[in-house]
Amino acid sequence: MQPRHPPGEGRQRPVPRHVACVMDGNGRWAQQRSLPRTSGHRAAETTVIEVIEAARSAGVEWLSLYAFSTENWRRPGEEIDFLMRLVRRVVRKHAALLYARGIRCRLLGAEDPRIPTPLAQDFADLTTLTENNRGMTLTVAFDHGGRQDIVSAARSLIRAGVSADAVDQASFAAHLPIPDTPDVDLVIRTSGEQRISNFMLWQVAYAEWIFPPVLWPDFRASHFLECLHDYRSRDRRFGGVTS
Repeated sequence: MQPRHPPGEGRQRPVPRHVACVMDGNGRWAQQRSLPRTSGHRAAETTVIEVIEAARSAGVEWLSLYAFSTENWRRPGEEIDFLMRLVRRVVRKHAALLYARGIRCRLLGAEDPRIPTPLAQDFADLTTLTENNRGMTLTVAFDHGGRQDIVSAARSLIRAGVSADAVDQASFAAHLPIPDTPDVDLVIRTSGEQRISNFMLWQVAYAEWIFPPVLWPDFRASHFLECLHDYRSRDRRFGGVTS
């Protein structure tokens, strides 16, 4: 994971405003230790809290974590049940800490009727508890799919009676779930896998991507800060050229 420019060459960019993490590698982490996959999910909790703290301390304004995709419903029922219980425990355990840190929490997705009612209520309670916080915004993408978000936006435009000629990128984005979410500047996908996996497809259009080989349960604040340093060394041209 080398910077595109040698350290110190040129002026570094600011810390990315919006960082998104695809938290990949829990299953492989457990497999390497001859443990059930659920052990990998359980071990991921420490990483989640450490990354949240590291992002907030570094000055990141928006942090999005990909916790459960619309495609994850295809996993074995026992694993899904465990994940639902685990996420509920994590939300309830750390709600007070997130509130005290001034972090505003939001959920992207979480609409499938298969989500247990108590978990859906915990999500709603966490959102309400932290809605007036003015620190970093933490978005948990749970039961999320980028394609589904785009379909939902299209349906919303149609229901609003917006004519085809009136649709542009700004009006379309205004109908996406959580429309005030800024574009993602940096996506970190752990475990070395290099896929988008249907994650925030609209928002990551011009994001920088970093694929550290470390598995998510072993990912630490130091790794996160290395990714920020890499990002700040890059030249983002958005289709243009450097003058």
